[in-house]
Amino acid sequence: MKAFEWISPTSINDAVAALTSAPAPDDVDDAARPIAGGQDLLTTMKDYITRPTRVVNLKGIRGLDRIVADGKGGLRIGALVTLAQLDEDPVVHRNFPGLAEAAHSIASPQIRNLGTVGGNLCQRPRCWYFRLEDAVCLKKGGSECFAATGENKYHAILGGGPSYIVHPSDLAPMLMALGASVSVVGSGGKQTISLDKFFTLPSQGNLRRENVLKNDDLITEITVPASKFASHSTYLKFKERDSLDFALASVAAAVTLGANKTVTEARLVLGGVAPIPWRVPRAEAALIGKTLDSEVLQSVAGIALAGAKPLAKNAYKIPLTQTLVRRALAKAGGLNA
Repeated sequence: MKAFEWISPTSINDAVAALTSAPAPDDVDDAARPIAGGQDLLTTMKDYITRPTRVVNLKGIRGLDRIVADGKGGLRIGALVTLAQLDEDPVVHRNFPGLAEAAHSIASPQIRNLGTVGGNLCQRPRCWYFRLEDAVCLKKGGSECFAATGENKYHAILGGGPSYIVHPSDLAPMLMALGASVSVVGSGGKQTISLDKFFTLPSQGNLRRENVLKNDDLITEITVPASKFASHSTYLKFKERDSLDFALASVAAAVTLGANKTVTEARLVLGGVAPIPWRVPRAEAALIGKTLDSEVLQSVAGIALAGAKPLAKNAYKIPLTQTLVRRALAKAGGLNA
């Protein structure tokens, strides 16, 4: 780990100023970084993937560690709320069960006690080439995605190219399914960004980044709006190990059923299969007006993975994710999984 300057501001404005005034980096990975729980940042620093000369500690900023019901059925989640807080909050469990499930699925109790909601949304890819110090891949300014023709068991089957990373966040698919947005403060002022617009594909954005944040931008809050389907949401995740593992594939699902048991609203977002949380509007549309039976679930699962383009070693993700889609929709709709 390279030597760095440590700054502990007590306000959001001071934190932004500390990030803005840092020396201009020669490389994007040398830029000043904010730190909250540090579960991802410190790992990348130890592996020399990121080499900030200044680290700005956000823990001293009051008010960013609260979960607040807005009185209208929605939720405001401070960026410094820990994953454990989210997992254990009774309002989240009652009104946003899928969000509680997503938080509980992450890593271990020790990590959930430290890791934050904002940090989980902004964590870097887990690709082994990206995490290997000596491998200068596309994500680190090189000219090649080594996973494209190399070891790609865990990589993207949707939205990949020229980089085939998958987004590692478990909260992101569920929050996207719930229509969440993030409040961001930076040198350019304040803005609110829908999670649908927050993450960037390698083919559409800056290859070195996974979201639209600039170096001096900070997430301060995540807003989850009131919705009829929030209380009928679920998050299912398949991982190789029972604990402390990332998703090979995951599904965030939420549905609203009408009086005749037909679907009136639906949200479906896939995780672990694309460089961003992968929403599937065509599959959502195919659910509207339908009764959730085995035939409908099978059809929608096929639609959800219709555009998949697996690499040499990850075609297994297609049937795996289809199975998770069927089970998640059945669970969200109150059927036997």
